[in-house]
Amino acid sequence: MARAEQAGIGAIHFEQTLRAMRDFSFEYMQGTTRIVHEPIGVVGMITPWNWPINQIACKVAPALATGCTMVLKPSEIAPVNAILFAEVLHEAGVPKGVFNLVNGDGPTVGSLLASHPEIDMVSFTGSTRAGISVAQAAAPTVKRVHQELGGKSPNIVLRSADLAAAVRSGVARCFNNSGQSCNAPTRLLVPSEKMDEAIAVARQASEAVKVGAPTDPASDLGPVVSQMQFDKIQGLIRKGIEEGAELVAGGTDRPAHLNAGYYVRPTVFARVTNDMVIAREEIFGPVLAILGYESEDEAAAIANDTPYGLASYIQGEASEARAFARRLRTGIVRLNNSAWDGAAPFGGFKQSGNGREYGKFGLHEFTEIKGIVGFGDEP
Repeated sequence: MARAEQAGIGAIHFEQTLRAMRDFSFEYMQGTTRIVHEPIGVVGMITPWNWPINQIACKVAPALATGCTMVLKPSEIAPVNAILFAEVLHEAGVPKGVFNLVNGDGPTVGSLLASHPEIDMVSFTGSTRAGISVAQAAAPTVKRVHQELGGKSPNIVLRSADLAAAVRSGVARCFNNSGQSCNAPTRLLVPSEKMDEAIAVARQASEAVKVGAPTDPASDLGPVVSQMQFDKIQGLIRKGIEEGAELVAGGTDRPAHLNAGYYVRPTVFARVTNDMVIAREEIFGPVLAILGYESEDEAAAIANDTPYGLASYIQGEASEARAFARRLRTGIVRLNNSAWDGAAPFGGFKQSGNGREYGKFGLHEFTEIKGIVGFGDEP
């Protein structure tokens, strides 16, 4: 998974930025007014550990392309990729002072970047809680704050979908990266009358997942990132059991064959209601909640009944899926297991953040717009 997805995605963002640059107009006339996109200035970048080179590259590439300088603070939990990335930029001839790497934790280095009066913009990816802190630190200097934050993404299986295929892919997508993705489809919505069938498929799919060391080629799922994250996930699994959700697979503690490490049992809850904690809080682990719905109106209401709005997923007949997509309050909607698109806008509604990354949308985020009125008038 690291080779197929994590490592190569950084290069893809540079390729997409190059493509977007070919069509991006930094200056154009609007009547007699000259519209100019100028670099916003010095950008403070704070990036997470879960998709580290992805979030570094999708910020640095458009910042370089638009003429900004930058200070990157990568996650202290996963700093080595950023050090290697800095060496790549150095070898590529990026001028001294354009790209700067500073290692440290959020409360010290991150807060200083956010509050510094000579930082013109903060681009942050991480939890909603940390994003609020960054925005508060940046507020006194009224700088632009771009945030890509948490999510609790719904995966709606319409009645026209192949239920078994949709549930199997939903389980796989939820568990990808050990469930440590902000856009993971952690709420699976199925028609109520098909709940029993969905449970059977989800149980089979989750029990087939092999948890083990990342160095073992037979492993499908590795550990989560830390003791803190492991403990949080275990607490939320216990909460789901206490709230009365049906435990379909997995549960608390490590898999029986592992006596050490931050390994979480792939867990599926069913007959979950949207007021339960496991349906509302971002768990950031391999834990799936299956919810039932009676009508498409109810499915849309459940999907949107969350403080988050990063991503959503729809399975079903193409025209129905396209129509349903317009009802969802999320920045990204993926239809029928569509492939990842590095040029599509990435970002969320509500408490999932503001602004957009990737492709031409990333270029816009790192510019200020100036209107030179009368530029085209006769002298």
